[in-house]
Amino acid sequence: MKETKFYLIADPHYFASELGCSGDEYEDFMHYEQKCFAETENINKSVFDFLKKADESDILLIAGDLIFNGEKKSHEGFLKLLNSLKDHGKKIYVVTADHDFKRNAGDTFAFGENGRYSPEHTTRDELTKLYADFGFGDAIAIDKEHLSYVAQISDNVRLLALNCDLKENGKYYFYPEQIEWIKEQTAKAREDGQIMFAMCHYPIIPGQPLFSLISPMIIRDAHKFASFLADEGVHMIFTGHMHNQSINVITTENGNKLYDITTGSIIADPAVIRHITIKDENTVEIKSIPTPDFEWDTEGKTCKEYLSDMFDRMIVNVLTDMRDDTQRMMNKFHLEDKGATKKILGIAGKFICSVKVGTLAKLLFIKCHKSIKKMRVLDYATELVRGAFEGNQTFKEGTPKGDVFVALLRRIRFILKKIDVKGWDGKKADLYDILKNTAGNYDIDDYNATLILK
Repeated sequence: MKETKFYLIADPHYFASELGCSGDEYEDFMHYEQKCFAETENINKSVFDFLKKADESDILLIAGDLIFNGEKKSHEGFLKLLNSLKDHGKKIYVVTADHDFKRNAGDTFAFGENGRYSPEHTTRDELTKLYADFGFGDAIAIDKEHLSYVAQISDNVRLLALNCDLKENGKYYFYPEQIEWIKEQTAKAREDGQIMFAMCHYPIIPGQPLFSLISPMIIRDAHKFASFLADEGVHMIFTGHMHNQSINVITTENGNKLYDITTGSIIADPAVIRHITIKDENTVEIKSIPTPDFEWDTEGKTCKEYLSDMFDRMIVNVLTDMRDDTQRMMNKFHLEDKGATKKILGIAGKFICSVKVGTLAKLLFIKCHKSIKKMRVLDYATELVRGAFEGNQTFKEGTPKGDVFVALLRRIRFILKKIDVKGWDGKKADLYDILKNTAGNYDIDDYNATLILK
């Protein structure tokens, strides 16, 4: 078979800056924000300029959250970028997600002269028409109710573009009638001798083991759905949503694999463009390209440096506010002040912000390499959290930072064993293993890898 190549981006979150993104309320909003806001228009333009010149493929996939928060004006601006790329001979396929529409007029927001306000919003019913030229219009099959479709992207490869933004009991979910539609499409692909892969905004396999314990970060019945796709002959799905970079795989009881390739947002650290080559029915090459630099006063920083610093600032703000403004931090994360919660968080914040890693290790009778003894716990924690989103996490056993973390886990392993929580597969979670593998990547390279599908 002939190779099929395409580019993929996730979570562009385009925001029409003319709507307004400045002032005190804007700065307050950005205090705990991981992704850019004011800069998104320029970052997107830079990415699309790169893609216009990129000659390894004329196909682009976009894995949802096309705009910032449902603003109609943002859709207009983003569609201009898509049409400009289309005019350069590119074929574009998108899926939409919950940031692309709002159910209520007051759910959008921007920051104008008088502070926060709500620009005109986009309804979910408008999305199929808006993006008719980018997947929906020339689909060979479409499930309009669930905004899903099948596209023939090359002679022998089909894209199964899936949407599950209709929540049930607060969780994203694939409805029974949608699963029946998927069965029909996978059966047709097998009958026609087609390779079929999927794209969905929401990860099916948790991007990091720890994410499997946080309910809003995974779809309902995710493990069951992942096994279903794999057994139906779909061995690869491209996702976004969490703004993290990861490649994960499961093998079903029937021996079938599903790889979930989650790609970081282009407007937040780690800011990556994927290039994918389907070499044959069993082999796929994944490569990652950094988001290019963009027009902005970044104080001489590259795009990567600028967005990494922004991520760090968010984590530092959270941890220092635990110490200095505990109530603000609690309000942000909707934490109730039950009993001594506020006091405990305040004490924890003071400890994290003042203690060195060497001191912490000494208190716990843990060996600590001299190279990190004087490192603040605040900086250690910030780097550890950022690593979980950037992928290829470096806090691995056998490294100075990783050895301290694994030793800490061993110290508290007896406590972790007593905590009864279920993982995404419904089984009791091994918290030691989950935390160890969230801090360090011991498996597939999250950026560049050759996947064997069967």
